[in-house]
Amino acid sequence: MQYRQLGNTGLMVSCLTVGTMTWGGVDIFSHIGSVDIQEARLQLDMAMDRGVNMVDTSNIYSFGKSEEILGQALAGRRDRMIIATKVRAPMGTGPNDVGLSRHHIIEACDASLKRLGTDYIDLYQLHGWDGITPVEESLRALDDLQRAGKIRYAGVSNFSGWHIMKMLAAADANNLIRPAAHQIYYSLQCRDAEFELLPVAVDQGVATLVWSPLAGGLLSGKYRRGRPEPEGTRVANWKIPPVPDREVLYDIVEAIVAIAEQRGVPPAHVALAWLLTRPGITSVIVGARTTAQLDENLLAAELKLSDLEIAQLEKVSRPPLPYPYWQQKFMSADRLSPADYAALGPHMADDEVNPTRPVR
Repeated sequence: MQYRQLGNTGLMVSCLTVGTMTWGGVDIFSHIGSVDIQEARLQLDMAMDRGVNMVDTSNIYSFGKSEEILGQALAGRRDRMIIATKVRAPMGTGPNDVGLSRHHIIEACDASLKRLGTDYIDLYQLHGWDGITPVEESLRALDDLQRAGKIRYAGVSNFSGWHIMKMLAAADANNLIRPAAHQIYYSLQCRDAEFELLPVAVDQGVATLVWSPLAGGLLSGKYRRGRPEPEGTRVANWKIPPVPDREVLYDIVEAIVAIAEQRGVPPAHVALAWLLTRPGITSVIVGARTTAQLDENLLAAELKLSDLEIAQLEKVSRPPLPYPYWQQKFMSADRLSPADYAALGPHMADDEVNPTRPVR
């Protein structure tokens, strides 16, 4: 297992993280998974044996049940695993049971600590943007929690680029806890994160954690062009992640499967291994409905793709350059930073910028 630095901190985390959205199976989360305490213990045993040292959950997963199961599964070995959990989603019906206010952050943190059966949370993440709460209020609450020893690091999830920069600027200006990581959706199926989120993370020294790296199972090889789709297919009905063009998705899957067959590995390994080659990626979160499925996905850490294989995946999945990036490629290619290359790097070998748009 490879270990990578969590942003600008001294904390080292495994390049794969165990995800627990499938744990609990309460209400709407039963459609995602129903891992119970016995299966959860097996999953953690397996992950630890493979060198995984971080597990990701959220208070909203099965409405707290996922955290409860994690706490029970880690009993007696809490020190062996870095726990990441989140706050933002509604945990009650009251007007203050949701969001990133000081009230909700502190209340939710105490509730998560109780469910997890621990005195501290390693990485406490803001699980989505709150446009009505001042970022200084949220940061002050996180800072106080850190000073109280209840959290050790802070992070954000599903923020846009300007949201992250606003929070980082406020943290620096007020000498408050600085987000060390951001958790994002990123996969071969959707590479939107390359245009703002990866560059800001590289530039600002923020770790990138990836959720749903297999696009909700769409990149697992089970969904193929011209073949019957599994019952209840996410391609037809699943809204997260969106699938704007099913044919493009199938092109990507075909490229993944071709490489997988040549290597003699499951297609999921190829999709996960590709993510681990991307700039700024710290850890990829892999969840599973069963121990066997997790076992298979964890082996992806051992697969190293060749330059040719990466180029094949690049060709079929690369999105077109939006403005202002095609202009930057044309005009600023002589003075690009590592952060710029996180967005423009895959496009620098192209012969043309964008023939349909004028250069001004």
